[in-house]
Amino acid sequence: MPMRVTGMYSGLDTESIIQELVSAKQTKVDDAKKKQTKLGWKQEAWKELNTKLKNLQSKYLANMRFADAYTKKKTTVSNSSVVSVLAGSGAMDGVQSLKVKQLAKSGSMIGGVVEKQGGGSVNALSKLSELTGGSITAGKIQLKTKNGDNTVDIDVTADTTISDVLDQMKKAGLSASFDEKNQRFFVNSTSLGEADNFELTGLDEGGKNALKALGLSTDPSLDAKHKATVTQGQDAVIELNGVEFKSNNNVFEINGLTITALSTTAADEEVTLTTSNDTDGIYDMVKGFLKEYNSIINEIDKLYNAASSKGYEPLTKEEKEAMSESEIEEWEKKIKDSILRRDENLSTVRTALINTMGAGVEMNGKTMHLFDFGIDHLGYFNSEDNEKNAFHIDGDPDDTNTMNNEDKLRAMITSDPDTVVNFFTGLTRNLYSEMSEMSKSVEGYRSFGSFYDDKKLESDYKDYESKIKTLEKKLTEYEDKWYAKFSRMETAMAKMQSNTNAITSLLGGA
Repeated sequence: MPMRVTGMYSGLDTESIIQELVSAKQTKVDDAKKKQTKLGWKQEAWKELNTKLKNLQSKYLANMRFADAYTKKKTTVSNSSVVSVLAGSGAMDGVQSLKVKQLAKSGSMIGGVVEKQGGGSVNALSKLSELTGGSITAGKIQLKTKNGDNTVDIDVTADTTISDVLDQMKKAGLSASFDEKNQRFFVNSTSLGEADNFELTGLDEGGKNALKALGLSTDPSLDAKHKATVTQGQDAVIELNGVEFKSNNNVFEINGLTITALSTTAADEEVTLTTSNDTDGIYDMVKGFLKEYNSIINEIDKLYNAASSKGYEPLTKEEKEAMSESEIEEWEKKIKDSILRRDENLSTVRTALINTMGAGVEMNGKTMHLFDFGIDHLGYFNSEDNEKNAFHIDGDPDDTNTMNNEDKLRAMITSDPDTVVNFFTGLTRNLYSEMSEMSKSVEGYRSFGSFYDDKKLESDYKDYESKIKTLEKKLTEYEDKWYAKFSRMETAMAKMQSNTNAITSLLGGA
């Protein structure tokens, strides 16, 4: 790069002159950067919309195109404080009687008070030799878990600590702790049910004395303060329609029903379970689908019909420096809001969604439409801007526009569920297929699952990177050329000035 000399001798503002000379090429660089910026904003807008379209397809359409999605059951119970019930799709309609005879419990042991010889408190590091309750010699304690299926022998000596005993219990699969405040052991099975009961036994004199010192002995000769209290684990027991069932965790899965016992019934009490089709479940699924669809189609209409941002272009660094943050944000928002205005891809998606939802479904030689189920648009003059393609359900209590209309959809779900299921499986299947076709992979243009030409946009964005580098290089070279020319001019004028001064001096000038 040549030395950039200012107009010291010529008196010219060479910097301004050169910048004026290269301004046309600088404009080309700025224009390319602005186009790349807008292309980046377009990619961001499409990525956000693409995610919403894919969610509609995977969250609703993928399931609703199959009849199984509409096989919903519900079970009401006459006393919800006793039992809760979830009905699966295979549950049979009808009324059943239930009694909860017994709840599941885990086996547990609360130890007697552990005391230290000479007084004071016991902690996890206290040794057996420091405890009262028997002469401590080497011995064995046998721990049986899983109702005797698992056996662990714990070796104890005078130096065995409370922490050592706790570690052995935990390794055997029990939950065990020592409460220093109350000076007692607390031991529990980790699971409910009688199958997880456990037992501690001293196998010899040393083991028996160790259990006494630790407050873990159930020897009836001990006083209540120092003897361990054991609660046996038990299974839950219910009686459904006179037949008894057992479970180790208070949950029963019987003929499509998941029954969770919460409390026992009174001696003369029976809880009534009533299973029927879940009208609300089907209604809520359809409503949820339409709400998601409306959100997307309204956004598409807003993007497609956005006001023109003619005259607005992304700002250069210099332009941003002359504006406030709020002014920059407002300026860029104007462009971003219109970035997909009249977009060709968007038009294709918009038309496909609207046409598929409006086309109807043929069933038994008759074509039915959403309006046959009390679902329709509000009409051109009653709809808000960019909401003319949204659907509203008559009688929907959450929709102020149609809440007072007859609830035709819910009535049809109750009276003719097969027609409702057949229609919506057909409609969502058609929409799913149409969206799959629109988002299939196209070599060089589109990735699988993309509703826009993501590959093409990404390629165009990278092309701009190369173009900008080329333009910036040409700009620099052009700028350097002019700086070199002005530098030579200044050098020549400097020499001329020097020669003039020399001649003046020879002629006796001052």
